[in-house]
Amino acid sequence: MGSVLASVLQLLALIGALALVHAPAGSYMAKVYTSRRHLRPERWVYRAIGADPDTEMRWPAYLRAVLAFSLAGVLLLYLLQRLQGVLPGSPEFSSVGPAQSFNTAVSFVTNTNWQSYYGEQTMGHVVQTAGLAVQNFVSAAVGMAVAVALVRGFARSRSGELGNFWADLVRGTLRVLLPAAVLGALVLVACGAIQNFSGIHEVGQFVGGTQQWNGGAVASQEAIKELGTNGGGYFNANSAHPFENPTPFTNLFEIFLILVIPFSLTRTFGLMVGSVRQGHAILATMATVWVGFTALMMWAEFTHHGPALQAAGGAMEGKEVRFGVGGSALFAVSTTLTSTGAVDSFHSSFTGLGGGITMLGMMLGEIAPGGTGSGLYGMLIMAVIAVFIAGLMVGRTPEYLGRKIGAREMKLAACYILVTPALVLVFTAASMALPTPPHSMLNPGAHGFSEVLYAFTSAANNNGSAFAGLNADTDWFNTTTGLAMLLGRFLPMVFVLALAGSLAAQRPVPVSAGTLRTEKPLFAGLLVGAILIITGLTYFPALALGPLAEGLA
Repeated sequence: MGSVLASVLQLLALIGALALVHAPAGSYMAKVYTSRRHLRPERWVYRAIGADPDTEMRWPAYLRAVLAFSLAGVLLLYLLQRLQGVLPGSPEFSSVGPAQSFNTAVSFVTNTNWQSYYGEQTMGHVVQTAGLAVQNFVSAAVGMAVAVALVRGFARSRSGELGNFWADLVRGTLRVLLPAAVLGALVLVACGAIQNFSGIHEVGQFVGGTQQWNGGAVASQEAIKELGTNGGGYFNANSAHPFENPTPFTNLFEIFLILVIPFSLTRTFGLMVGSVRQGHAILATMATVWVGFTALMMWAEFTHHGPALQAAGGAMEGKEVRFGVGGSALFAVSTTLTSTGAVDSFHSSFTGLGGGITMLGMMLGEIAPGGTGSGLYGMLIMAVIAVFIAGLMVGRTPEYLGRKIGAREMKLAACYILVTPALVLVFTAASMALPTPPHSMLNPGAHGFSEVLYAFTSAANNNGSAFAGLNADTDWFNTTTGLAMLLGRFLPMVFVLALAGSLAAQRPVPVSAGTLRTEKPLFAGLLVGAILIITGLTYFPALALGPLAEGLA
């Protein structure tokens, strides 16, 4: 079987698996977030934190709860790292430095999981399990809660109430993420991923001495890392490491975990707003972009120029031979079109155009299908903008799901789509203009610029993957990427929740003959076009200086 055919079959198998679970998973999550019943473990949590899960919140209260919970997470994770040297269970690991602790705490709380350190050499079992793994669950649950709050904004009328953040957080964690992660971890363990609390030990005899490896609760971390679109990794090699990702089957299974919740949430959206076909339109938009990017990536990486590429069957530099070009390309597209950031290959070693595709995937705003929760609310913001554009074209007041899109709504949507590009471009420009930051670049010229551009694109979009050629463990990059992650996560949430409150306070507008049918393929095509055009106009000059210049050289 040829490499290209094997890659196509992997893609078809993945699409089939996602289609199989789409309806049951989406319907289940809709029931989770609309149920009035509280499970006994959930009531224990509510009593412990002093929250009343039945109290409805307007958007300012919902936002305050999100920010307070996230701030507490940053402080606790920062302290865990700073105290690691005196914690039990981590005798081989010293405390983490202040800049690194700040960067990592922000990274995991914002669902970015950017790592400028070697995982197996820096973090002990206590920090990995009690700190990083916990944030993998709750940061994903926060994103889902904000997405559900926006959906309620479309579904409710004349109330301004968006539900209860604490109830949404606890339900998303205990009813959705935890059981799915347990099943995912069992599959990974059965297929060879490790799960233990072994310390550092020496392995084998090599020229110059032995090699040191440490164990850990890897399978459980890996499952929620992918399922919650978190990223990061127990080991520096991330999902290319055989302890994390042993076989081609686990590689495909991990891609499935990355995509299953973001794609299934479109059905949850359709059910909660009372129109499954609206969810289908959003799903079609996400799937079109994802399949298109996958095809482009495979074309870029399978294109043979020169005898070395022809002999290897593709651009194999930086790729794990167990997965090949097809598995690596599929993983790279899926991880950068979501906010996952896990990698099973080094994106810096992709072809010039292939590396550009990974960057462009993040620059779309992590919406195809995007992060766990964040992908849905990002796509709905783009839908609001597409409806506004359509309204301008036909001279009608734009409407979406029975809500008028007026000046206030458009200002909030415009602020949402401007925040992340501003962070990416300003921090990249500052890094290239100052004398010290460029010293972190491994390569000169266009590729070196791509390393810096990729770092801030990944941080501001809460992706977390790296181009693997930039030394980001410096005070400058630890601080600036930390700020980009914080602002890139929480400023957009401010605009999302404000928009949700504005929509929930409106009176529904009845459908008329002039209403744009947003459940039709025409609207899905308009939405795809709006996404690509807005992204292209925003980022084309930066892309032209980096991956395009390298790819066309």
